[in-house]
Amino acid sequence: MVAAQRIVSFLPSATEMACALGLGDRLMGITHECDYPPEVKSKRTVVHSSLPIETMTQPEIDAAVSARMRQGLSLYQVDEAAVREIAPDIILTQDLCQVCAPSGNEVSQLLKRLPNQPRILWQTPKTIGEIFDAMRELGEATGCEAAASTLIRDGRARLDQIAAKTSGLQRPRVFCMEWMDPIFCCGHWVPEMVRIAGGQDDLGREGSDSVRVSWDEVRRAAPDVVIVMPCGFDLEKTAAESARLSSYEGWRDLPAVRSGRVYAVDANSYFARPGPRVVEGTELLAHLIHPTRFAWNGPPAYRALHDRFEPATAL
Repeated sequence: MVAAQRIVSFLPSATEMACALGLGDRLMGITHECDYPPEVKSKRTVVHSSLPIETMTQPEIDAAVSARMRQGLSLYQVDEAAVREIAPDIILTQDLCQVCAPSGNEVSQLLKRLPNQPRILWQTPKTIGEIFDAMRELGEATGCEAAASTLIRDGRARLDQIAAKTSGLQRPRVFCMEWMDPIFCCGHWVPEMVRIAGGQDDLGREGSDSVRVSWDEVRRAAPDVVIVMPCGFDLEKTAAESARLSSYEGWRDLPAVRSGRVYAVDANSYFARPGPRVVEGTELLAHLIHPTRFAWNGPPAYRALHDRFEPATAL
């Protein structure tokens, strides 16, 4: 099989993965959400959002997304003319979450109209192991098997090191909040990250979709640590939106709030995208869950929120 030379990515995590494998020079088209590594921002954007997410509140986003999905409308606009001009020999996409990227039906319709049929590499991981499998498959499709093997080996070693250090520790109750209004628990690979990092998220759905949970369920779970990680949000937007949580009845009665262990995190970088940085995300979780045992030496990625629920100093 000839290694792919002209790559289009419909998925931010796939863009990150391609660059981690040294394929940045072959990446010809990306989405409007692709922002890492920073140099990809100069690439041609071939996927745009159908909604003005940047100016919408969380309830507005939830309502608009739900309405479009009920109507069978896409959340994304693919620039078909740009894709035709690029003439990719491989398109990286997913069929896991219609909110995250163009989904299978949209890609299938696009393929019917392209004069040359590129290979479609479906990246739909639900676990950390499947994220590594996606890396390996991309490496094989692009002639970068050795780079993929190294990336996977190093990532697994770092995760194993965390798991070994947390194996004998007490596991605090953790609640990872993937959306604030309405409240969603975490799903897919995130509960696994929490487990490796030495925590226990009883509301999380390991290997499954995140779902709405009631505020009463959160109160009954009585989390010792709350980590706010809205899908699609960076650190600054998460911290700014977090103030709404104090309006929930009994918020200040949560053990996490009483002990000052509520954190806003950079979800886009470390949790929402099934790419190489889930390893760093697990290291970040280990620090937040067991701060005396694990240091965080990465860039600013979280913000502790004090009991008045205003952003404290970024760390």
